[in-house]
Amino acid sequence: MAWRKRFKDKPVIMGILNVTPDSFFDGGSYYPRERAIDHALEMAEGGADIIDVGGESTRPGSEPTSLGEELDRVLPVIEGIRKRSSIPLSIDTYKAAVARAAVASGADMVNDISSLSFDEDMAGVVAASGVPVVIQHIKGTPRDMQKNPSYQDVTGEIKEFFIERIAYARSCGIDEDDIIIDPGIGFGKRVSDNLTIIRELGRLKELGRPLLIGTSMKSFIGRIMGTDLPAERAEGTLASVAISLWNGADMVRVHDVVRTKKVVKFMKALMEVQQ
Repeated sequence: MAWRKRFKDKPVIMGILNVTPDSFFDGGSYYPRERAIDHALEMAEGGADIIDVGGESTRPGSEPTSLGEELDRVLPVIEGIRKRSSIPLSIDTYKAAVARAAVASGADMVNDISSLSFDEDMAGVVAASGVPVVIQHIKGTPRDMQKNPSYQDVTGEIKEFFIERIAYARSCGIDEDDIIIDPGIGFGKRVSDNLTIIRELGRLKELGRPLLIGTSMKSFIGRIMGTDLPAERAEGTLASVAISLWNGADMVRVHDVVRTKKVVKFMKALMEVQQ
């Protein structure tokens, strides 16, 4: 498919575009439609390979956004970007109706934090559209996912989760080649769980699917760095991107595209050195 040809030169940088008033890092910054569209084009110019457009905050403790509000937030932005750029677009949603409308408006990928589980119609929408889908691990919902999460073997449990979810997706008519997996850093995970996942990405690579990692500016980095301010998590984010790429990540989802592009360039050179 065309998207695989576009992304054959890995690693892939996914730029985050939050069209919400309340996202943890940049809530409200790109809520005005024209500013959101301009920022998407800035990320494309800065080196993003795909833009992930989201109209609902999924930070810990967040409340759901209504279907109508989410559609009002994302569709004009997707349409506006598409009029000015051919950069691939992803729709970050767990709602089937939003995914369907976004693809019709020009989105090329669906990014579902619920791994096709929050909306029973999502798998059918993805299968019918023929676009690739990111399925992500989450424990609980955004509202309660950080209330005492626990694991015996976090990477092993996530691996088993994906085995089941990939089988489910295939049973719904989704081509396995169109499935990307995301272990859900920060989505129902303790600090130690997040670090273990990054260290053990090789175990998830055994599933044979492209692997997306999203660590950008998240609170576990702030706890390690000793800061509550998201803007002070940049160095930790870049370090996590570098080690994730080294351990097998194929795609990284980030806010700071320009600096991530430099890290990706260095890591790619390092990984391509002949032994």
